[in-house]
Amino acid sequence: MKIVRFGIGFLLAGALGHTASFAQPLPAVKQVSFKRDTINIKAYGAVADGVTLNTVAINKAIEACSKKGGGVVVVPNGFWLTGPVVLKSNVNLHLKTNAILQFTQDFNQYPLVKSNWEGLDQMRNQSPLSADGQQNIAVTGTGIIDGGGDAWRMVKRDKLTETQWKRLVASGGIVGEDGKNWYPTEKNLKGSKMKNPGEIKEGKTAEFYESIKDYLRPNLLVFIGCKKVLLEGVTFQNSPAWNLHPLLCEDLTVRNVYVKNPWYAQNGDGIDLESCKNVIIENSTFDVGDDGICIKSGRDEAGRKRGVPTENVIVRNCVVYHAHGGFVIGSEMSGGARNIYVSDCSFIGTDIGLRFKTTRGRGGVVEKIYCNNINMKDIPGEAILFDMYYAAQDPVPLAGEKRDAPKVQLLPVTEATPVFRDFHISNVVCDGASKAIFIRGLPEMNISDIYLSDVTVKAEKGIDIQEAKNIQLNNIQLKAAKTSPLIYISNGNKVNFTRIGYEKADVLMEVSGANSGNITVNGTDVNKAAKKLLAGAEVSEKAVQMP
Repeated sequence: MKIVRFGIGFLLAGALGHTASFAQPLPAVKQVSFKRDTINIKAYGAVADGVTLNTVAINKAIEACSKKGGGVVVVPNGFWLTGPVVLKSNVNLHLKTNAILQFTQDFNQYPLVKSNWEGLDQMRNQSPLSADGQQNIAVTGTGIIDGGGDAWRMVKRDKLTETQWKRLVASGGIVGEDGKNWYPTEKNLKGSKMKNPGEIKEGKTAEFYESIKDYLRPNLLVFIGCKKVLLEGVTFQNSPAWNLHPLLCEDLTVRNVYVKNPWYAQNGDGIDLESCKNVIIENSTFDVGDDGICIKSGRDEAGRKRGVPTENVIVRNCVVYHAHGGFVIGSEMSGGARNIYVSDCSFIGTDIGLRFKTTRGRGGVVEKIYCNNINMKDIPGEAILFDMYYAAQDPVPLAGEKRDAPKVQLLPVTEATPVFRDFHISNVVCDGASKAIFIRGLPEMNISDIYLSDVTVKAEKGIDIQEAKNIQLNNIQLKAAKTSPLIYISNGNKVNFTRIGYEKADVLMEVSGANSGNITVNGTDVNKAAKKLLAGAEVSEKAVQMP
């Protein structure tokens, strides 16, 4: 068994299968350890009748366990209604089989607290399950944690059937003036009309935050600044906003969890790792309403000021069903991301497979990203996407929705200019996508150093590369329905294609942009195409070299 060395420890790579082919060393993650002492929440008065609010009993059990040096707090078989639960150091909150920890839909049980949302310091309702600055903590077992999210979320009409929409409206709440959105309360509707209403700013009063309280939806689980954390075996479902949100955590293991949200769940992400270090996510399943497995590190100036990247992360043997993206980085990545290893994952029906997104204003550097052995099926959008023009929209337009391409203009490079570079993606198979590969950088900051190899995609469209340099594609097999062109390049420099396989093409490659150059095609039967190259008038005659 091969031992891979890393600056923070060792990891036995032989157990990773194909992951051992990564050229870079993999991180080690310190694991939790608990005393065998156990406390049953019933000993503190908890009642499993689905009516009694067990907030005090559960938190007393956790507090007592932690003060005694730690151990296991057991949630036994039963239906346990509760308000917010706060985890303490050296405590393993363990849910037995058929235990449901149901967080109440009574908003009054969730006080407003200073927290963080989408990379900014904001007021939010207290998260159902939280920990702050704790060490050696865990949530384990085989039970279910339900965040009661349906009571909090607005819902878009276009995401429901007519029957579902009528049933939702009949349940109460408010339909917006345009008839396209349903809001659970007046406070939720009021907050939805504001930009970043929860952002903590001078002049905002407690009365103001209270007036939009219902809009300030909590994430289901928020662990902040915690070390040695384990999430294992549990089903986390129905979150008001994001499902799992570790922030500034170190040595985190997520194993064998099932993360579940309705597909229409607004901001219903699976897991968002934000400014975390030394992480393993493995053998887990995600089926959610927004991004599945997502890497973040703060937003814009606030994220750059924090300056803490998400780094040293392993994601392996995971399945993502519905999600906006299977594995995602961004868009709030202003503190950077690096040393991320993704392997042996399947994305089934995710809007986009591998999704890397940012926009001007973010800043931050995303680099040293490695993806290997990725299988995809029925992807409505792009199989592999890099986009520096993220516009905070669903990746796949709804029926009748019209979107214009962003205006391309050259702007000065500043600390707010994001950087995407040094990605290595190999051994990808996708059966069904709208577009195989999409790479779109900025004129002032091209996406660079992207290495794609051994990729097979069946899609409507082939490859689209814009404002990018040093893009290396080796053994890319394309089965595309639309082949005029099969490959499109705009202002791409040092783009190399080796062994591109395809059945047919009206136009193999179309090139535009005065900055396009050093484009080569090797080991490819270009004569199968009706037309090999279509070049714009501004493109140099020597810009493209092919047989």
